[in-house]
Amino acid sequence: MTFFSDFIKEVIATGILLIVVIFLRILIAKFIRRYAKLSFIMEHRTNLVIKYIHLLINILTLVCLIVIWGVQKKDILFTLSSVTTVVGVAMFAQWSILSNITSGIILFFFFPFRIGDIISVHDKDFPIQAEIEDIKAFHIYLKTDKGERITYPNNLLLQKGISIIKHKYDHTEFTD
Repeated sequence: MTFFSDFIKEVIATGILLIVVIFLRILIAKFIRRYAKLSFIMEHRTNLVIKYIHLLINILTLVCLIVIWGVQKKDILFTLSSVTTVVGVAMFAQWSILSNITSGIILFFFFPFRIGDIISVHDKDFPIQAEIEDIKAFHIYLKTDKGERITYPNNLLLQKGISIIKHKYDHTEFTD
């Protein structure tokens, strides 16, 4: 019982933070699902973006809990700078993975093509015209007229010019 009387402010602040985090996670997930439904985005892509955002919220929650429970700010900054340095050095070799994940999130929210669209990638050395079969976190699957299945990195979709030859859903009426 002494623990609660000694740390009543921290316990209350932790409880409030956890309630806010749960509410925020639910609210953001509903918002993203609504956006995905209105944009006709596939369910697994929606879940992937929700998972990334929940990870970010969890990291921020951990930092808030550290501050609430009285860890000195200079210690937090020292630890964060050390962890960031180690992660930065380790991830330098993995920049393409981070680039593809970021590109996948950008494609989720802002790009006009969807699964089933036929696109043309304007690459001087390897031009591609194919149908989008699936969009993943790191890459998309394309299928050519010849039946070839091509795995294409998401970050290249943002770097290369893309033409949409045909939308799969141009003449389809969606109803609930």
